[in-house]
Amino acid sequence: MANGGGGGGGSSSGDGGGGGGSSLRMSSNIHANHLSLDASSSSSSSSSSSSSSSSSSSSSSSVHEPKMDALIIPVTMEVPCDSRGQRMWWAFLASSMVTFFGGLFIILLWRTLKYLWTVCCHCGGKTKEAQKINNGSSQADGTLKPVDEKEEAVAAEVGWMTSVKDWAGVMISAQTLTGRVLVVLVFALSIGALVIYFIDSSNPIESCQNFYRDFTLQIDMAFNVFFLLYFGLRFIAANDKLWFWLEVNSVVDFFTVPPVFVSVYLNRSWLGLRFLRALRLIQFSEILQFLNILKTSNSIKLVNLLSIFISTWLTAAGFIHLVENSGDPWENFQNNQALTYWECVYLLMVTMSTVGYGDVYAKTTLGRLFMVFFILGGLAMFARYVPEIAALILNRNKFGGTFNKHGGRKHIVVCGHITLESVSNFLKDFLHKDRDDVNVEIVFLHNISPNLELEALFKRHFTQVEFYQGSVLNPHDLARVKIESADACLILANKYCADPDAEDASNIMRVISIKNYHPRIRIITQMLQYHNKAHLLNIPSWNWKEGDDAICLAELKLGFIAQSCLAQGLSTMLANLFSMRSFIKIEEDTWQKYYLEGVSNEMYTEYLSSAFVGLSFPTVCELCFVKLKLLMIAIEYKSANRESRILINPGNHLKIQEGTLGFFIASDAKEVKRAFFYCKACHDDITDPKRIKKCGCKRLEDEQPSTLSPKKKQRNGGMRNSPSSSPKLMRHDPLLIPGNDQIDNMDSNVKKYDSTGMFHWCAPKEIEKVILTRSEAAMTVLSGHVVVCIFGDVSSALIGLRNLVMPLRASNFHYHELKHIVFVGSIEYLKREWETLHNFPKVSILPGTPLSRADLRAVNINLCDMCVILSANQNNIDDTSLQDKECILASLNIKSMQFDDSIGVLQANSQGFTPPGMDRSSPDNSPVHGMLRQPSITTGVNIPIITELVNDTNVQFLDQDDDDDPDTELYLTQPFACGTAFAVSVLDSLMSATYFNDNILTLIRTLVTGGATPELEALIAEENALRGGYSTPQTLANRDRCRVAQLALLDGPFADLGDGGCYGDLFCKALKTYNMLCFGIYRLRDAHLSTPSQCTKRYVITNPPYEFELVPTDLIFCLMQFDHNAGQSRASLSHSSHSSQSSSKKSSSVHSIPSTANRQNRPKSRESRDKQKYVQEERL
Repeated sequence: MANGGGGGGGSSSGDGGGGGGSSLRMSSNIHANHLSLDASSSSSSSSSSSSSSSSSSSSSSSVHEPKMDALIIPVTMEVPCDSRGQRMWWAFLASSMVTFFGGLFIILLWRTLKYLWTVCCHCGGKTKEAQKINNGSSQADGTLKPVDEKEEAVAAEVGWMTSVKDWAGVMISAQTLTGRVLVVLVFALSIGALVIYFIDSSNPIESCQNFYRDFTLQIDMAFNVFFLLYFGLRFIAANDKLWFWLEVNSVVDFFTVPPVFVSVYLNRSWLGLRFLRALRLIQFSEILQFLNILKTSNSIKLVNLLSIFISTWLTAAGFIHLVENSGDPWENFQNNQALTYWECVYLLMVTMSTVGYGDVYAKTTLGRLFMVFFILGGLAMFARYVPEIAALILNRNKFGGTFNKHGGRKHIVVCGHITLESVSNFLKDFLHKDRDDVNVEIVFLHNISPNLELEALFKRHFTQVEFYQGSVLNPHDLARVKIESADACLILANKYCADPDAEDASNIMRVISIKNYHPRIRIITQMLQYHNKAHLLNIPSWNWKEGDDAICLAELKLGFIAQSCLAQGLSTMLANLFSMRSFIKIEEDTWQKYYLEGVSNEMYTEYLSSAFVGLSFPTVCELCFVKLKLLMIAIEYKSANRESRILINPGNHLKIQEGTLGFFIASDAKEVKRAFFYCKACHDDITDPKRIKKCGCKRLEDEQPSTLSPKKKQRNGGMRNSPSSSPKLMRHDPLLIPGNDQIDNMDSNVKKYDSTGMFHWCAPKEIEKVILTRSEAAMTVLSGHVVVCIFGDVSSALIGLRNLVMPLRASNFHYHELKHIVFVGSIEYLKREWETLHNFPKVSILPGTPLSRADLRAVNINLCDMCVILSANQNNIDDTSLQDKECILASLNIKSMQFDDSIGVLQANSQGFTPPGMDRSSPDNSPVHGMLRQPSITTGVNIPIITELVNDTNVQFLDQDDDDDPDTELYLTQPFACGTAFAVSVLDSLMSATYFNDNILTLIRTLVTGGATPELEALIAEENALRGGYSTPQTLANRDRCRVAQLALLDGPFADLGDGGCYGDLFCKALKTYNMLCFGIYRLRDAHLSTPSQCTKRYVITNPPYEFELVPTDLIFCLMQFDHNAGQSRASLSHSSHSSQSSSKKSSSVHSIPSTANRQNRPKSRESRDKQKYVQEERL
């Protein structure tokens, strides 16, 4: 072994390339590339035949000492190679270096020559210009010709070169399909070349190979020929050749393409710098963008980080693999070690991560020097890129992706204001157990990821709820949630925002985006301001007939409050009807027991059985209530021209048609099915309504009864076609054309109603004419009026007081029945609202503050029928607990006031409601609004008040004598049950109620708005005000509609039922006799106590059962018919006053101290006193 150990020293046995030292051992091990060459050919031949002979002859051939600067490479019998076996790595490296530096030298030389030529031409140009000036214009003309010809030739040459350059630029820039294919192909071939390198890395660094027999070399050659052509295109297209020559991709080509050609020429292969092809991975992101695969910024960033990290990692591993398997050149490549490429990859990973196990490490000086510099950059890259990559992957997969629709299940998309409160309220109502089997998936789409609480809520409903992060303004996100196949899209609004108009604008933009993407999608959106609904009409694909609905929270909120002014407690009852509440059973005989029994009722729709066809509405209504235990309040009537109308308690003139849709109040949807399954032949004798189920004798049970039978078509719903034969006392002509008793309404020269005939109307008035001073208000003895306490200033958002006034000015009230409305608040705020109020009669303004008791006493708040407390400043406060501070302070201020009992002689409207036509002997018994007033009010606690709240939890501060827990839900609190508090949050349930049945929203709006229609909304959108119209038979016919009232049981025709009678008997008597439909009770809170109580608080009982016992103090909620004769006894006062467009001297809600004169002469005496004493009432 002396021959092998000569150059390597005595320690070569521990070396990776030492040990045996024979050439046979090197040829058998593909990782040992270097071996000593014997000086004589016989010695070399002997050593290749056997290892033992080489070892034994080492002593005898000591005169032939080997020369260590010549090394051999593995030799096979099939591959002819250099007979001396010398390594030729320098030839491969020289080809790359010569190409790089040679080209760089040529570029620099060209630039130098070009610069010198430019300088020379510049100097020559200056000389010629001086000669032109000296020789004159004639000589100048002679010298211009050859110059022009030369410039034309240069221009032609430049144009040709520019065309070629532009063509090459288009080819490599992926602007065309050919260019994109070329770019993708280059990248794919680069990856292919890298894969070939991975395969060849298992072979020695340098080996002899025959080009015609090595397939990998042939494939690599083909790839590099293509790279050479592509390099030429890039060179032609480059604007700056020098910077192009120094680009990373150019350097990669220099060190990978020329060595392949050298391999073919020398019939040998050198692994060399082919690992540089891994740097092409950096362009992976660009390729995916060309293919339109990467579209989002996060995905592009993620691919960029991954490609940079991986390409750097693989390239550095290739360099370590080269130097460690080759060794150091100055050590004659003797200090090499056998490492596979993938071991080098592992080495660099543990190095970058600072782990460094020590099982694999660099031994060569070049390898260690490279690791010193790489660990600095690699550690920085690892610490920066890896956490960012992990964050992008985790965030990207959490709420991204695409919704996969399951077969047979519909889905809806919910967007807009997505918070824990809004989502929880929506899901609680939408997925309520009282609904029929809800087979609908809910997809929430929001651009902000949910917090932990909201995410936990989604997980609890994971079987029906999914969340995706995105925006409905982005068509890509709409495609992700499959909006085109969604059953509907629901848009939630932020009810507590500081700028309602901006919130509405955002939701309108969402509607525009969704409709632009899919015009036929059904959209249900929440709107905060009524006037912003007009913008939805500008969207061409918005169609309310196809199910598109806008739930205006301000319109409905103020409409509910307005109805409470007519029938206190109605806002609570209606809010409970369209909200899904679970039944809470209480055994104790308390007011909560009866209230909660009514709370469990909801509004449902169901098609009526064919057994009801031909019967009148009161007959069917009584049959449903008595036998089926259902309360039907309205029907959907289809006229002869196929138009549908919702008629509320239409009366006995209307006959039920085939396929009529009924509106019911019941505890769950299963009960309502009885109206559809009822069969007179099978169920006539059944007394238990639970036994009324589908029977076998019905022939059309499985058909959809939504179409009218041609033989059953009736006239338009709500239009009477024959006189009624019932014993009702409303003696008026039932035809559309009014009789002689209505001729006063037919004054063609006076506009008393708006153009639709739905509301009372007067000519526009200036706000100065309706302003009262405190002394004027005190002199005007107001009674039975409505006091509206409003907090607001010049910067407050408008709340839309028109929506409060319109229901109180509905045309189904006679003029003398209209309650006077007095606004108490800032005049600066009311001036901004006045433009929408100046067409309504009987409206006054007292500038002041609702916190001033002097202002409240001036408007006789103790004699009002209702005090409404509103605030326009609620959403400008960050602390939610302080948002209602003004309303709460005003409510407590009024309740703490004391009044003199001497004014109790003014018992205005103290008789309660008397059904029309009962006792016409006294005008005091004429129909009024049904508010049962105390004989006199000495304390503010007894004043009827309804307070608007923003924060539900603040309801605990309204009543100091209740025991409500702060965590109690709003509908379970005493103020809400009594109808003295109302919060906009109760309207959230309308979203799901409208989705399941859009007729519910139409019914609610018909009840609370006084008759607002889509046609009226379109008119208001054009003019922002009601337009006056002349009284015609068509407009007067619109007055003939139901309204809500309260029926007192203290006296009148129902007094006998008030003391221990059954509610069912009252229901049937009122329906048969007066066509009045009862649907609830407003009962004193302590009526169940055996001992009398001084408490005047009442609570709401919705749809009590037939056998429910009545007490004399009960007030009955009812739907009463319009009485054409109600205004005749006071026609001389009301109509003469109204015909002068609200310039009367005395309003019906304004009273003076009554005299002892004859009642028959009272109107005249009052009118004369009004002319003398209350001249200021002309402003009203």
